[in-house]
Amino acid sequence: MSGHSKWATIKRKKGALDAKRGKIFTRLIRELTISARMGGGDPDGNPRLRAAVDEAKANNMPKDNIERAIKKGSGGLEGAAYEELTYEGYGPGGVALMVDVMTDNTNRTTPEIRKIFEKGGGNFGSPGSVRFQFDKKGWFQIEKSVVAEDKLMEIALEAGADDLDSSDPETYEVVTQPDAFHAVRDALDAAKIPTVEAKLGMMPNIYVKVDDEAKAKQILRIVEMLDDHDDVQNVWSNFDIPEEILSRLE
Repeated sequence: MSGHSKWATIKRKKGALDAKRGKIFTRLIRELTISARMGGGDPDGNPRLRAAVDEAKANNMPKDNIERAIKKGSGGLEGAAYEELTYEGYGPGGVALMVDVMTDNTNRTTPEIRKIFEKGGGNFGSPGSVRFQFDKKGWFQIEKSVVAEDKLMEIALEAGADDLDSSDPETYEVVTQPDAFHAVRDALDAAKIPTVEAKLGMMPNIYVKVDDEAKAKQILRIVEMLDDHDDVQNVWSNFDIPEEILSRLE
């Protein structure tokens, strides 16, 4: 998940995840709520909800908050009715962007996301305009300091993972098919291997290499603007910025 994972690494290094913990909780609550609404409030019978609960726990969300969000989604409590949408388009340099949102007002959110694309030097696209450049995958990010590569590879592949990427200097990336995500999650938990991030998302099958530093800066800026929008849950992209350029932009 080259574009996404590199972006996640940058945010982690800058401490942005901790700085935005309140927003992280907002996103997680929306995901818990809509997952429960769509598939029921039992995580054991609802894989999407189970993934959301795991992510919430990984981000130290209090148990009461998790349970309250699930109750809202399953009808136990009143709350806003959120709609899921994915916006597509192109950023600077022709990189593809997919933006997952949860909103209670599409008439507000759609023009705001369109404006971010325009302001960031991108093009707001029609549904399906970039989706063909992505596949749905499970993805885990794990600090290299917590486990040896050989051990992690043995555990992950035995549980059904497709691949392990160790090219990032600080983290491993374990990639799975969606239906193997929870088996790998359970295997990592059983081995007491903590994850920085674990989620189902969109992985690029086509990458756009960005060798120009100014263009790379523009791309990271539009991703940051999209990521900062209150209704945005995830931003997926297929940019591939060389490490030497990334290091100069940090």
